[in-house]
Amino acid sequence: MHHEDYQKHEGDLFTKSFFVLLAFVLMGGYLLAVRCIKGIGAVSGMSDGFPWGIWLTYDVATGTAMACGGYAVAILVYIRHHMHYHPLIRSCILTSMFGYGFAGISVMIDLGRPWNVYNFFVPSQWQFNSALFEVALCVMAYTVVLIIEFLPAILYSLEKSEWLRLRTFIDWLHPSLAPKKETLINHIDKVRKAAGWIRPLLEKVLIFFIVLGITLPTMHQSSLGSMLLIATTKLNPLWHTGFLPLLFLINCIYIGYSMVILESLISCYAFKRPYEAKELSGIASIIPWLTAIWMTVVIGDLAWRGQLAAAVRFDFYSFFFLLEFALVAFGSLILFNRRNRLSLRTLFISAVMIVLGGGLYRFNVYLIGYNPGPGWTYFPSLAELGITVSIVAFEILGYQVLVKLVPVLPKIHLHSHGKPVEHKIEQKISA
Repeated sequence: MHHEDYQKHEGDLFTKSFFVLLAFVLMGGYLLAVRCIKGIGAVSGMSDGFPWGIWLTYDVATGTAMACGGYAVAILVYIRHHMHYHPLIRSCILTSMFGYGFAGISVMIDLGRPWNVYNFFVPSQWQFNSALFEVALCVMAYTVVLIIEFLPAILYSLEKSEWLRLRTFIDWLHPSLAPKKETLINHIDKVRKAAGWIRPLLEKVLIFFIVLGITLPTMHQSSLGSMLLIATTKLNPLWHTGFLPLLFLINCIYIGYSMVILESLISCYAFKRPYEAKELSGIASIIPWLTAIWMTVVIGDLAWRGQLAAAVRFDFYSFFFLLEFALVAFGSLILFNRRNRLSLRTLFISAVMIVLGGGLYRFNVYLIGYNPGPGWTYFPSLAELGITVSIVAFEILGYQVLVKLVPVLPKIHLHSHGKPVEHKIEQKISA
């Protein structure tokens, strides 16, 4: 791993956006306290007919697909050997780490009896025939793998950092606390030495965790589709198919690449950095071929099962099916044109369409197309929506803080006169 390819974002830590996001996080913390004290019924609209709601639908089924940027780019870098994408991978791992970590937290929130979660760590309680068990095991393992993959960046930062803010605070202390100052400085030096000793050892075995990081999402993303295979009478025929595992796997990869584009464009715009235009254009050239395979499987399967007429019936279910399909189709159709891939504005629009369409597909499978029978209805409560918003806010806040403390963003290459290198293509995105 070449740490010189990355840099911290130099900027104030406590900005207006920091406090806005923190307010949403605190709101979510309050709602979680209510959920823990009064029970899940106090904050949720779920029922026996709808045992999962927006927490699992968005935070797990859809959120993990949006967090597959690290997985998708790792395939390019470590399997396809396209090393020019390597500078993007650290920020992708960071967003994946937050996405998967909070997916696990969402599952904990969703459990009716969270105090029984210890059974998951008791092998005698494991059910190896359960797709849900495989998803839970792989998500938890992949979260640990992502943390380990990101750890060298933290250790490198600890090793090279001068700890200026902490040293300034130590210097500010009252003179009578001088002995304490020496102790604190000695502890700082010990942390730096420990980080410098651990990091090279970890980097020697990192390849094994990279292999795991590519294998685990392949398993659990397909299993997220497998979970709905048993819902033969409850999931609408437009989405219930034996190809669900394959469709979910392809879906997570093209969503992952689209999220890489969005994350890069938004962070560069927010931090006033030059855009990684060449790399994003290359990633964008892959997406339409993946979506074309996905759409071919969808249409071919509907034709094989005799459901094409149902897809254009223009009823409730047909509307959401056509909307999901149109967003993915038009978003990816734009990217077949090379000139469109060289426009960052067009890249942004197409990536948004594909993420929305791909995400809606998962919503359709897990919630909109799911009908447990007469008499059951579900709509997320305000508290459910509030907790979901707070989780997203926490992810953005965590990303915003860590890129300022740890070298995560691709390093800006300079000309001899000190100005950033700009790619000779459209570099602006409309606000």
